[in-house]
Amino acid sequence: MTTAIPMIAGLARPEPALSDFVLRAGLAGIGLALLVGPLGTIIVWRRMAYFGDTLAHSALLGIGLGFLLGVEPGLGILATGLAMAILLTGLERRRAELSRDTILGILAHGSLSLGLIVIAFQERLRVDLVSYLFGDILAVDTTDLAWIYGGGVVVLGLLALIWRPVLLATISPELAEVEGVKVRRVQLLLALLMAAVVALAMKLIGILLVTSLLIVPAAAARQLARTPEQMAVLAGLIAALAAIGGLQASLLWDLPSGPAIVVAALVLFAGASIWRSTARAR
Repeated sequence: MTTAIPMIAGLARPEPALSDFVLRAGLAGIGLALLVGPLGTIIVWRRMAYFGDTLAHSALLGIGLGFLLGVEPGLGILATGLAMAILLTGLERRRAELSRDTILGILAHGSLSLGLIVIAFQERLRVDLVSYLFGDILAVDTTDLAWIYGGGVVVLGLLALIWRPVLLATISPELAEVEGVKVRRVQLLLALLMAAVVALAMKLIGILLVTSLLIVPAAAARQLARTPEQMAVLAGLIAALAAIGGLQASLLWDLPSGPAIVVAALVLFAGASIWRSTARAR
């Protein structure tokens, strides 16, 4: 934990040559980390990692439709995310012979391909796909910061409202129904929150890597926490450390920022696994 203090200090007081973009990148990374920690906890508990990948892949279709209809790409991502959740629920009910992961694979790669086709048909549109796929946290501006923190407050507020129903539905959907929880409604709202996180994280880490930032810190925290609430807090802290460490590494060694943050999260996950194994051996 103490090794992160010099990094934070360096981000908070950047050298003149680096200008203000380092500070904005650090604040963006921390804001995103505080958002993905609690939501990632739910994803890991409910085993929704593949569904998160499906939403991330479908985000490219949302971006293409957003440009086609002349609306914000973020709104397109929210719309496609909700559509994917509804479509998945319908397919699971009607096609029992297909497993959930098969359906998710079809939706993920189908929506990704459709997104590329929609973008390709817009001949006058010039889109930097690499920036959408892998992001660039060093390119965020004050408007992006406002969206991250403002949207983060809304997402975390809604997540707090459905926290207990989601946990109850995770343990036993039947018991949740008896307790009056509208399980399908909660699932759709959770999918919408995940789509919102994809939209907010798109510029920072990219739609192909955002799921890893949701899963890896939460998986690391699960090995250290005893309750879901502890896991949510630890996941946020681990994600923040990964964002700071990855940003520092990208600046020092001229690495792509998104993959560097994910690798930093993997290092922290490995450390948590080693600590857990050592603790069990005692």
